[in-house]
Amino acid sequence: MTGSRDRRRQVGAPVPGQVGPVVSSAHLANSAMPELSEMEFALTMAGNAFHRWKTRCMAAAGAEGMAPLEVQVLHSVHHRARPKTLADLCLMLNIEDTHTVNYAIRKLAERGLVETGRKGKEKTVTITAAGADLCTRYGEVREALLIRAARAQGLDPAEVSRLAALLRAISGSYDQAARSAASL
Repeated sequence: MTGSRDRRRQVGAPVPGQVGPVVSSAHLANSAMPELSEMEFALTMAGNAFHRWKTRCMAAAGAEGMAPLEVQVLHSVHHRARPKTLADLCLMLNIEDTHTVNYAIRKLAERGLVETGRKGKEKTVTITAAGADLCTRYGEVREALLIRAARAQGLDPAEVSRLAALLRAISGSYDQAARSAASL
């Protein structure tokens, strides 16, 4: 496979004097767009680091033992101080498996951090005062440990925002590909 139209390149043994691309699966990077495999590995590493951060930051804020999804659901329920439905939360977080979000809500309610109710037939979730206080403490720990470090590294806020937009856009590509794969 040669030619300018086929960008496929072998990824495996490193070229002397060069390192990269950094991928977890050379067989997947051996494609017309090896950069996507590079991004996927970076996203996996970042996702795992982010989940570890969320649980440890929450523990430092005073709530040991919360799962990453519980932390995210808590912050999402607190967002804009409006009641959310299970469907709202799943849509916001791009989660198909509603039972995982429902379980997180139940765990948060057991801790007294959220309250559930009903709006017609839909389950609603609101933040409690204890939940809002915990989110505030989490924000303080985040500011002290993460934001200060990111600023000290010289991260460009505009570049971080562009990266976030790119990740949101590419998530749509993965969603479409998942729908296509489900129809095969």
